[in-house]
Amino acid sequence: MIALSTIKNFLGRSADVADAREPVMAWFRQVRQADWAKPADVKRDIRSASILKDGRAVFNIAGNKYRIVVWINYPYRVVYIRFIGTHRQHDSIDAQSI
Repeated sequence: MIALSTIKNFLGRSADVADAREPVMAWFRQVRQADWAKPADVKRDIRSASILKDGRAVFNIAGNKYRIVVWINYPYRVVYIRFIGTHRQHDSIDAQSI
C-alpha cells in the first residue's frame, strides 16, 4: 500500500518537474503492485534501489534526475514516501532521518 497524495503534491508543485510525471507514475504503479517482505525483495524488483538502515530505501527516477526516499513497513507491506525531489535536493537531506 502506498498513498498517491505525496506524489500528486510533488508533480503539481511546479512545471519544472513535468518531465518527472511519467517516470514517477510508472514507479508508483510498480510499487503499488509489489509485495515486499524484506529489503532483498526490493532489490529483486528494482535493482537500482539503494537500501538504507531501518526500512529506508532510495529510488532513482527518470535517469537519476529525481530521487524518492521511502520508509517501508515490511510486516504490513506499507510504503511511506518521506521525500521526493531532484537529485540536487536529495543531496541536501539526510535520507536516513527524513
